[in-house]
Amino acid sequence: MTQLQDEHRTEQQELLRVQDLTVRYGATTAVDGLSFTLGAGRSLGLVGESGSGKSTVAAALLGLLGGARVSGSIRLAGTEVTTAGEAELRALRGPKAAMVFQDALSALDPFWTVGDQIAEVYRLHTGAGRRAARERAVRVLDQVGIPDAARRARAHPHEFSGGMRQRALIAMALACAPDLLIADEPTTALDVTVQAQILALLAELRAAHGMAMLLVSHDLSVVAGATEEVLVLNGGRAVEHGPVGQVIGAPREPYTRALLAAVPRIDQRRTEAVPPAGEASGAASGESAGEPLLRVSGLRKEFRGARLPAVDGVDLELRAGESLGVVGESGSGKTTLGRLLVRLLEPTAGRIEFAGRDLARAGARELRPLRRDLQMVFQDPLSSLNPRRTIGDAVAEPLRLLDRPTGGELRRAVGELLERVGLDPDWQGRYPHELSGGQRQRVGIARALAPRPRLLVCDEPVASLDVSTQAQVVRLLGELQRELGLSLLFIAHDLAVVRQVSDRIAVMHRGRIVEQGPADQVYESPRHEYTRGLLAAVPTLVPVL
Repeated sequence: MTQLQDEHRTEQQELLRVQDLTVRYGATTAVDGLSFTLGAGRSLGLVGESGSGKSTVAAALLGLLGGARVSGSIRLAGTEVTTAGEAELRALRGPKAAMVFQDALSALDPFWTVGDQIAEVYRLHTGAGRRAARERAVRVLDQVGIPDAARRARAHPHEFSGGMRQRALIAMALACAPDLLIADEPTTALDVTVQAQILALLAELRAAHGMAMLLVSHDLSVVAGATEEVLVLNGGRAVEHGPVGQVIGAPREPYTRALLAAVPRIDQRRTEAVPPAGEASGAASGESAGEPLLRVSGLRKEFRGARLPAVDGVDLELRAGESLGVVGESGSGKTTLGRLLVRLLEPTAGRIEFAGRDLARAGARELRPLRRDLQMVFQDPLSSLNPRRTIGDAVAEPLRLLDRPTGGELRRAVGELLERVGLDPDWQGRYPHELSGGQRQRVGIARALAPRPRLLVCDEPVASLDVSTQAQVVRLLGELQRELGLSLLFIAHDLAVVRQVSDRIAVMHRGRIVEQGPADQVYESPRHEYTRGLLAAVPTLVPVL
């Protein structure tokens, strides 16, 4: 065999070669001298914390880094991406490589039907006619498991659930039958059962079409079950690279070991329990161990036009200093329940007794003095913080409304709150966009703590955060709960995280609580079939070899 033939054979086997890739945004180096290869039909997981350069690498592979300075080499399916013109890149995108983006709702146009968007991609890259493109859209929607694909193709993105929107994005990527599928955090913020379905779908499609896959994720348990190789990034540099069993099972580098140690495990019991009811430092003097701080009975919420109630006859109790985890799939009623408990929503029926007072029928004037005792930490801190106001202003707002401190006294109070959640008190003048996701979530917690509440409702507070930041926020909530005697209602779809926070668990399904009890009992001896299904869907760190 000649040298030329040998080089051609290697190029055929090697779908992607990245050599000394460096990406800079001004003075910031996002990716620093990265090199790796990916063979045809193979799969590689790209993992690391937020800001490690994962998504930048994924975008660079398709030449999607406008405004960045890119050096090094990216050779994909025979095309040098770093020097390719627009026509070459257009020929590459779609037929050779396609991307599934993280946020399906943002990636899909709200004004076009799902079928039209997929058909447009197919027409753009193949030159097919409208009828053929529509038929192709229906066919790929059917392939990704969308029921009644011909009818659902005429629906708009907001008419799809989160899992169905993610399937639609995968269908769009499949429309031109690419050799490489780049999936950027495709399961982030999806509940465990939908996450399992998407990962199973990707595996089936790879097997059926022989596609290679680059899977970008901060969740090592997802990568462990879905890829053959793993590349760990930190600060834009490769830390460790090898077969998934080797990297996950016997990591060589301290950074990789630290990432693995931060992954919450479904089989790990909570190590630090809060004091028994009545002994917590923040418990009111008149509260006994037998009297719950919060008692909910027959709680129901119906939304106009909905076929079923969002919350349907919920009963639960929460004592002072206790933490209750609420889990369930998307649409099970978790967030609606949390908003009802702090009276951001008005219940249709039922009682919400807080410290002996019924909140369900309380008017605005009666609720006002109770607001300081009932606070909420929202899922997306970027959208819940005003981008035009500094974080100091955000934390100070509830203090101004309730305690009315001014000048230096207010600044000192805000500084103490920021310091309590692990942020620099001198950051009061910074804006939300200048902080990382984990830091913004800490600001949200500081703002909720400002009125010195007795009940803190946390709605998906660690969704979309990487495992290290997740562990930090969960640890912070535990410390604050012990120090302040907070009662904590923790809503999340990540069952492993919930176990590390909760004394008791309530499992919601279609607006109802189908099982509740001590956390270890629910996780280790679940009684309800739905609970068993949720637990079975949780990905583990055991690699699929």
